[in-house]
Amino acid sequence: MSALAIAAAHAKAPHIDYAALSPFLALTAGAILTLIVGLARGRWVRHATPLLSIATLGAAIGLGIWQFGDTTSLISGALISDDLTLTLLFAFAGAGIGATLLAWRSHAAQEASPGEFFSLLLFSILGMAILVAATNLVTLFLGFELLSIPLYVLCATELRRERSLESGLKYLIVGSVGSATLVYGLALIYGATGSTDYAGINAAITGSNGVGGDVLLLSGIGLALVGLAFKASVAPFHQWTPDVYEGAPTPVTAFMAVATKAAALGVLLRLFDSALIGSQHDWAPMLAALAAITIVVGNVGALGQTSLKRMLAYSGVAQAGYLLAGVIVGSQLGAKATVFYLVVYLAMNLAAFAVVVARERANPAEADDLASFTGLGRTQPALAWPLTIAMLALAGIPATAGFIGKVFLIDALVDGNYAWLAIVLVIGSMISLGYYLRVVATMWMREAPTTTASGIPVIAGGSQEADAAARPQPEVLAVAWIAATATIVLGIVPQPLFNLAAHAGRALTGIF
Repeated sequence: MSALAIAAAHAKAPHIDYAALSPFLALTAGAILTLIVGLARGRWVRHATPLLSIATLGAAIGLGIWQFGDTTSLISGALISDDLTLTLLFAFAGAGIGATLLAWRSHAAQEASPGEFFSLLLFSILGMAILVAATNLVTLFLGFELLSIPLYVLCATELRRERSLESGLKYLIVGSVGSATLVYGLALIYGATGSTDYAGINAAITGSNGVGGDVLLLSGIGLALVGLAFKASVAPFHQWTPDVYEGAPTPVTAFMAVATKAAALGVLLRLFDSALIGSQHDWAPMLAALAAITIVVGNVGALGQTSLKRMLAYSGVAQAGYLLAGVIVGSQLGAKATVFYLVVYLAMNLAAFAVVVARERANPAEADDLASFTGLGRTQPALAWPLTIAMLALAGIPATAGFIGKVFLIDALVDGNYAWLAIVLVIGSMISLGYYLRVVATMWMREAPTTTASGIPVIAGGSQEADAAARPQPEVLAVAWIAATATIVLGIVPQPLFNLAAHAGRALTGIF
């Protein structure tokens, strides 16, 4: 028998737990099926593909609930299915369902072909799930690219609008720089530790011949952090965010604002508080400085914005600074606070972006300009209330989930001896009142305009077509109200989400 035959006889395929892998398989199968269905002809495809996308995400959530509470290593340790992975998967799927409903009748989905649009959305969610489940540097990078590449295309799906194409190109260029920086950093970490597995990296750092202070390792950590900071919109690596958010189709912007940030912070939790926890004393001060800079830059940058999408982009930068707090402290309390705030952030932003989508479709000429929201409380209170709740929650006003989330983060910072950063967080929240409350005042304390920005008179009841265009589409209104209601309910009764975040935090067994 030849050496090759002997090797083949002794070779064993890696064990695959298909039950634990089922949420990933559901996303893969659903994305492929959605793409195939989209190739068919007929008007029914416009409705079949988003329905199929929602069904796929619902199936992934259901299978995740089935596996919740179990910790399973997948594909020879390349991935792990645990409560942190599944909790974040629920967040990604929730954001995906919201984005699908917002994009159902959008120009972007129709111009790019519904099958392609919604399958790209599903593939991006699959990449996010792989990214946060990765326990190997190679798998991490594969998930990172699977998350990013579909988003580059989705940003440019309004093919007849120059700003959308510009948005896709900018995101592609900046994202490529971030990916190159990340993979270079991961290569240096491998070079210093001799392992691509998180457990092996941690053992190399904390072992008797630990490499925790090795220059090669620290350089790799710094570069990997920069690569992930691009994706999470952490200052000073945030410059692309306002332009891309403003130019991309609003449903895609909504998805990027919540899901992409959740994925980036999820992988930061998994990588830094698991594989690299042995070098915390080296990377935590650097991360704390970045968090403080991000909070200041995001809040100050948002003050002068007149575009609501750009304002929410800078707001997202500031929120990324808040979220970094849970990673910095390297404790289960910090991990729980981060997961809690990620879910809350998803609800707050979906409510805000759903209202922006509704206003854009009613008045495409003024799009997301803050002036187009003047008097909205009197003319369309059904839209003004969800946006008001979202703004108050993002500002951290009591009785909202945003307030509870920030208190949770402050508690983690004080417990982790980062009280100075907690003070910066509070000051940043005070600055944010200047732009969040301006939106509320514009809607409720100013009279509705009698003409549009282009000078066309606004006449209520002028025609059935105009009135129909002004009415928000039911699926958009549903997203706004469900997200706003969740923001209030979780602010009054946060215990269920506390419990879910506690399960996710306990999944990181290397921290206490």
